[in-house]
Amino acid sequence: MTELWRLDATELAQGIRTRRFSSREATAACLARCEAANPKINAVVDLLAEQALAAADAADRAVREGKPLGVLHGVPITLKINVDMAGRPTSNGIVALRDAIATENAPVVDNFLRAGAVVIGRTNTPAFSMRWFTDNALHGRTLNPWDPTVTPGGSSGGASAAVAAGIGPIAHGNDFGGSVRYPAYCTGVYGLRPSFGRVPAFLPSAKEERALSAQLMSVQGPLARSVRDLRLALAAMAVGDARDPWWVPAPLEGPAPERPVRVAFTVSAAGERAQPEVVDAVRSAAGWLADAGYAVEEADPPDMAEAAKLWDTIAQGEALHFLSDAVAKMADEGMLTAWRYMCANTPRNDAFGHMKALARRTTLIRRWQLFMARYPLVLTPVSAEAPFPQGLDVSSQAGMDRVLRAQGPQFFVPLLGLPSLSAPTGVVNGVPMGVQLTGQRFREDLVLQAAEVLEGRFASPTPIDPA
Repeated sequence: MTELWRLDATELAQGIRTRRFSSREATAACLARCEAANPKINAVVDLLAEQALAAADAADRAVREGKPLGVLHGVPITLKINVDMAGRPTSNGIVALRDAIATENAPVVDNFLRAGAVVIGRTNTPAFSMRWFTDNALHGRTLNPWDPTVTPGGSSGGASAAVAAGIGPIAHGNDFGGSVRYPAYCTGVYGLRPSFGRVPAFLPSAKEERALSAQLMSVQGPLARSVRDLRLALAAMAVGDARDPWWVPAPLEGPAPERPVRVAFTVSAAGERAQPEVVDAVRSAAGWLADAGYAVEEADPPDMAEAAKLWDTIAQGEALHFLSDAVAKMADEGMLTAWRYMCANTPRNDAFGHMKALARRTTLIRRWQLFMARYPLVLTPVSAEAPFPQGLDVSSQAGMDRVLRAQGPQFFVPLLGLPSLSAPTGVVNGVPMGVQLTGQRFREDLVLQAAEVLEGRFASPTPIDPA
């Protein structure tokens, strides 16, 4: 029973439901794994051991009493520390918010709890959740369990490191510019960014509404060690909540697609040349899909580079207005440096220019929808590079520019509101390598099916012991 932390959520849920083992045993095993692994990686920064064991005992009573059970009943998970959980601080990696205690749950937290999940802890994020490196003055740096000299990704770096190291089979994350997909890429797990409108989002503790770009592009998503766990987590997370006016009651399974499903793939990273190992990963994944019966063609989707640049224009452009004062007052040294470099080349649009950029977004969405009517799936790099060395973004302006150029494939997805998944395809030089699969809006089912093909050829080699 001490090895239950190695099981995925699907098997844990089935075992708890059939009383092969208890939720307390599974939870205790994951807490013991956290005690052993977390000091080496600093992924979980708010441990909820006593609360988790009490929730596990309640889950076991519900099984014994024959009560209705949710899809994640009794399964240990982690939550990212930038969403509200009643009674816990929503620090978002910011020292000034260390005592900002939430009084109610965010929708995604309520959905996990309704599904029966047991929250064992909350995971680290960079200050303001705005870097692809997970480091802050409040909780410190999270290390990649594969190699501490490279980033575990960000902003959901604590989530990815926890899952990869076996601290819970499912981790909650959120993704505005790659913050689920990139951490999954860096640690060799699976990360799903759902369609815009699929999973309800709201931060009850926020004093005002988010910037419009965040409302339209930021989503909540899961990280896991198996594709079937992503499917399970998505079902739990996607239940509607009246607090999110953008939520859409779309079915999780769409109509059967025309066969064979057509896949367009490109080795371009939104106009940037990808490293050879990245190119090899995309071409290998394309071959695996073709072997499985997909109609795979090398074809560049429309306007990838423009869409990536437009993400910066809109998202970072709004951040300059909405976040500059807060960053100046509350950011730590690393975030201040990253912010200065990150915004150096962002266009300073007036209101009219910003409206024109939003209007252009509609044009690009239309072009992609027409393209994806022919190719329901698009296969691309996650990044133009292998996972970055720790601290590259704050090393210099050139370091940040290198990061931003490489991350283009992550930017076009939120601009377009599409579902996208990062899947591992191998290990190169001791660090995971992977690819990105993007689908038509609300067709997570097609993305997950294709990811299962890749998983059949190379399954996530996690959980691993931290290096």
